[in-house]
Amino acid sequence: MSHTPDAIKLLVKHIENSTYQNLPASTVAASKTFILDSIGVGISGSRVPNVAKIKQAVSQWGSGHQAQVWGTGEWLPAVSAAAINGYQIHNQEWDCVHEPAVVHPMAVILSALMAYAQQHNLSGQQLILGVVIAVDVATLIGESVTSSLKFFRPSLCGCLGATAGMCAMQGIKGETLQNALGIAYSQLSGTMQSHVEGSPMLAMQIGINAAAAIRAVDMAQAGFAGPKDILQGPYGYFTLFEESFDLSPLVQKVGREYQIERVSHKPFPTGRAGHGTIDGLQQLQKQHAFTAQDIARVDVYGTPLINKLVGRPVKQDMDANYAKLCNGYIAASVLLTGSVSVADFESDCLKDPRRLALGAKVHTHLNDTQDPNALAPVSVAVTLISGAKYKVALQHVLGSPQNPLDEDAQLAKFSAACASAGSYFDQHNIGFLIKRIDQLDQIPNINSLVEALVSNR
Repeated sequence: MSHTPDAIKLLVKHIENSTYQNLPASTVAASKTFILDSIGVGISGSRVPNVAKIKQAVSQWGSGHQAQVWGTGEWLPAVSAAAINGYQIHNQEWDCVHEPAVVHPMAVILSALMAYAQQHNLSGQQLILGVVIAVDVATLIGESVTSSLKFFRPSLCGCLGATAGMCAMQGIKGETLQNALGIAYSQLSGTMQSHVEGSPMLAMQIGINAAAAIRAVDMAQAGFAGPKDILQGPYGYFTLFEESFDLSPLVQKVGREYQIERVSHKPFPTGRAGHGTIDGLQQLQKQHAFTAQDIARVDVYGTPLINKLVGRPVKQDMDANYAKLCNGYIAASVLLTGSVSVADFESDCLKDPRRLALGAKVHTHLNDTQDPNALAPVSVAVTLISGAKYKVALQHVLGSPQNPLDEDAQLAKFSAACASAGSYFDQHNIGFLIKRIDQLDQIPNINSLVEALVSNR
């Protein structure tokens, strides 16, 4: 009889044994890259009107001077700041993703870790270590799942990862660490219903789980006990939230391959499942110089997950949340403007009859991929009114580790994100912030980074 590995024990050992000093230079560099990226999209997310509603609700939950809201700088209890910042990171679908895990690894994690680091005056090195460990825990759990999304994996795995990361930052070990993970597990939330409906709660599930992770660490440090067998127990994560799993990725990679180095950028503010459509259409348009007016139809052949996440039809009265996850709308935007930006989801664009008519010409089909969690390959075929047909097949979509954004493109995305914020960031502010994050390992107190995230410093 073969021995079944104990996943939670392997992860606990990894959390306890990891130190900043032992991280490879490439891992530290990757963590800075995705901290920068996530801060940029989180600052941009301050522009979304729903942020004001969340701030109004959160104001009923107590006041405090522990951590700040990105972009605007209000001081709040750490849990409240984490909830708002988590929502801001994910509310435009512009945050990075670990494709094999189908987990947005930085949204819950960075919002929770930064708020906690502010509250406890932790250093840049502690934040980097926390991020690396948190991303490992979140993505290795996610990558071990062999069934399709049912619950919202980014919020669930993100919460467990964030809890692990805060414990790593503070050197919390043993029973307290195990309790923290168990208490976090007991609070996990988020389903795919919000995704299907295009509800703004999808991104708020990120914020709720960021706050839950901080609560879990606080309760564990107060000596409160949580359940321990939270992954493989009869009602553990793999049994309760997922249909089937295989622990090989976790067993093979934990402590050997840092997953922050396997994360994909999202060059465009749409679901990652729509990025192949954009990448393919940009390539075809560049090659063959057709315009939106020339299009008879567009056919996208994608994996089961691409069809599930963005195969929805264009419809009248879409809101931005729905449109960002609609292949037809995404395709129409890139055909009309050459790219996709946050401006494409303003209400006048969403109502534009030209976009809606063009979007209706886009059809998403299944390719022969069997893996329910794969986001590639994808191919895009264009048929012109003239009868001409063009097709491109993509094994690796732009932004993935195999087809990465270069540094100039990363910084251009960051600058565009900051410039699109609800409050004004000028080039000086943006440059200062880039430099701060570049020197993150030398910052003794994370508060001196967060002060640079406030537009009116």
